[in-house]
Parts: sequence; structure tokens; C-alpha cells
Amino acid sequence: MDATRVCSEVPGSSKSSLTESTSRTETINGSHEFKISGYSLAKGMGIGKYVASDTFMVGGYSWAIYFYPDGKSPEDNSVYVSLFIALASEGADVRALFELTLVDQSGNERHKVHSHFGRTLESGPYTLKYRGSMWGYKRFFKRTLLESSDYLKDNCLLVRCCVGVVKSHTEGPRSYNIPVPVSDLGHQFGKLLESGKGVDVTFQVDGETFPAHTLVLAARSPVFRAQLFGPLKNQNTKRIEIEDMEAPIFKVLQMSVMETDGFDYLKESCPCLLSELLEYVARLSEHSLTSTGQRKELYADGGDVNGRRVKQRLH
Repeated sequence: MDATRVCSEVPGSSKSSLTESTSRTETINGSHEFKISGYSLAKGMGIGKYVASDTFMVGGYSWAIYFYPDGKSPEDNSVYVSLFIALASEGADVRALFELTLVDQSGNERHKVHSHFGRTLESGPYTLKYRGSMWGYKRFFKRTLLESSDYLKDNCLLVRCCVGVVKSHTEGPRSYNIPVPVSDLGHQFGKLLESGKGVDVTFQVDGETFPAHTLVLAARSPVFRAQLFGPLKNQNTKRIEIEDMEAPIFKVLQMSVMETDGFDYLKESCPCLLSELLEYVARLSEHSLTSTGQRKELYADGGDVNGRRVKQRLH
């Protein structure tokens, strides 16, 4: 029986969470072209002797191509040329796919190709155990046939090598770190106020008129929210008169609401004005609380519990 099903069917057990991961195995590919000029002069250098390409990097490892004009093995008696690709850097158990191509230089595209790519490998990719490990062919091409073929042109051979280094990694749940820009909502509200578009309330303060947006003020200030939408809101929501406050102070108060950094700016640039504003807020707090710390109870006709008339204020 499947163990996962047994786990999920235990009575009274809490719902289990499912996590996922994926193992990915792929090749990092690279190619190198090796031109062997002066082939006839390289002949006769001896069995086991070679000419080598410059090293090239693929998949974090260094590689080189080795060409043996007289063959690599004594038993072949120089009948064949040998061609190999070798690991030229330090490494252990480097798994890779290889392709060795002797290029047809006649333009007929009849290249001689030995490749691991594009076919199923019964034993998997080739493993190179250490630096100097090779893959290739001792009997890559019969020398007499090579010298009369289109592979040899102007006493030159052209060898192309492709290496695909096998890499594996495991992917878990991805987390995305998306930088969030600093909000300029307050600045945008300030610009909206300056434009005068959509204003739906006017404050009369010390002989000056201040247009505003009720929803913006209510959303950004509990003081204005109570004045505009609270149970004791002014009946005339189009024009509200503010007493006991000077116009410059109200203007500052209105902009600490619209722009979030207004308070810090005021603290640094206008400390005297800030002090007066805080005194006004403190007076409002004292007026709204009784000696026992409870808010005064106001009746519908605008009177308090002692029958005195109380003019509605900003609170």
C-alpha cells in the first residue's frame, strides 16, 4: 500500500502540507576549433607523440584536443591517426558528452563525426577520473585514406570539438525579492490639493479659505474623520468653520495629513509653529475629556449634561 495514502487517511490527523523540489540534470556546452597546419611535417614524429590545441574552458573545466599523426598505440604500427579530447584541469569524476569532428574542407559537408550528442547512451555520459583523462579514438582514421581525402587541404586538417559538461542541481520553492519603491502617495495627494480638482469641502479659518477633499482627509487623519464623518459631524459638510486656530497653523495641519513627511519637515524648519500646533491639539484633548478622563456627553441639540451650549469643534 502507498505510504503517502496511509498517512493521509489516519483518522483525526491534521491536514498535511505538500512541499516540492525538482532535480535538474543538464549539460553546459562549448566548442573549440583546432587547425593543424603542416600535417606532412608532423608525420613521422613517432607513435605516441602528439600535437595539442590550446586549452579552452567549458563548464568550469579546462580542455584540450590531442592529435597523434603516427597513432597512439604501438600495435597499430602508424596505420591510423588518433584523436582525443582530454581534461586539462584538476577535477575528479567529471561527467561529460563529447563530439569530435574532422571537417570536410571541400564544402560538401561530408564531415567525419563521432558524437555522444543526440543519441541514447547505454552507460550514460563518459566520466573522466582525473587530470589528463581522455576520450577519443586510437583508430580515428586510416592514414592513407586521410591523405587522399577532402579532409586534408593545403596540408592542413581542421578538427572541431564539442564538450557538454553534465551538471545537476536541485530547485526548491522559489522566493522572489521584488524591491518596493518608497511610496509617494502623500506627495500625490498634495499635488491633487494644489490643483484644486475634485475638492468637495471648504474650511474657513481666521478669515481664510482652504479647499480640501473629504475622503483624503478622513482616510489619513482620525481628527478630520471624526469632524467629517463622525456621529457629531458638522451638518454643513460643504463649508466648515474652524475657531480658535490661526490660518498658518491650519494650513500646516492640513499638509501633515496630505504628506507623510510634513511633520519631520516642520520639526526641523519651523519649531515655533510646531509648538503652537501641539499646544492647540493639547487644548482640544483637554476640552474633550472630563476630570475623570471620560469624554463629555453631548446631546443632539448641542448641549452638554449641564445644559450649557457647546459649539462643535475639530477633534
